[in-house]
Amino acid sequence: MPHRIITLTLNPAVDLACSAESVVPTHKVRTSGEHIDPGGGGINVARVLHALGADTLAVVLAGGVTGALIEDLLNEAGVPHRTVRMKGRTRISFTVFDRTTGLEYRFVPEGPTVEEHDWLATLELMQRIQGDWLIASGSLETGMPPDIYAQVARTARARGQWIVLDATGQPLRLALEVGVDLIKPSLGEFEALIGTKLPDPASQEAAALTLIRSGRTRMVAVTLGENGAFLATEAGVVRMPGLTVPFRSAVGAGDSFLAALVLSLSQGKSQTEALAWGVAAGTAAVVCAGTARIRREDVELQFRRLVELDVVAAV
Repeated sequence: MPHRIITLTLNPAVDLACSAESVVPTHKVRTSGEHIDPGGGGINVARVLHALGADTLAVVLAGGVTGALIEDLLNEAGVPHRTVRMKGRTRISFTVFDRTTGLEYRFVPEGPTVEEHDWLATLELMQRIQGDWLIASGSLETGMPPDIYAQVARTARARGQWIVLDATGQPLRLALEVGVDLIKPSLGEFEALIGTKLPDPASQEAAALTLIRSGRTRMVAVTLGENGAFLATEAGVVRMPGLTVPFRSAVGAGDSFLAALVLSLSQGKSQTEALAWGVAAGTAAVVCAGTARIRREDVELQFRRLVELDVVAAV
């Protein structure tokens, strides 16, 4: 039976993206190729899961006209969702791709201030929604307790759900004290969590295995940008190289990686194959403008490239 994957987004955003010939100060910067997407970690994950044919539900805390717009965009994309309405107005993020330099500029507001009854209502909803896996992803809104992801993890564990966390800082550390099944930091985020630089594969893998043996998480997936990613479990560590593609946007690439990785794990795929699907999805996202705008055929194409490199068996 297919497993249902729930995602949680506590600080969503309306993502605006465009390109410009050149980004310069003071002068008007004329843009083109505008895209508008519902964004935020869990929303991005749910959109990719939906594109890959998974049974998913996005739980979102949103408010104001921008929150209503996120709901409209999710409806338009056909992504199942449940929204807890809040008083504050959901943030708007803005990304510009400079065609001259090939650089991407990302402007990300911190988001509104949330009232206690809003985040409490979200936690109460999470206790009732049925699902086999729960992916909590993204930043927190001002006014939320730093242990909110720990509370989510505690509830998920009590209900027998697999809990996946993509967060940073104190919210991540507090959740790890409760215990989770998988975390997905970037290398920089992982170094911040460990508290030291990890300059080579040996040090990175040793740190991941130490964290797993501490009992705080069962798996650690670390994204390495153009260098690929690695997945550590109690069985050991698997690395997957990056794939060279034309760069268009990094927004949502990590979320795309996480969506395909978790979907593959929920389907019982091997550690190597699950990691390969994750890298394939992250690569597919980098090629596209906008946030996590990938199609299943795009991910399958990148997966076949990994097969051709003989780093994963054909399936």
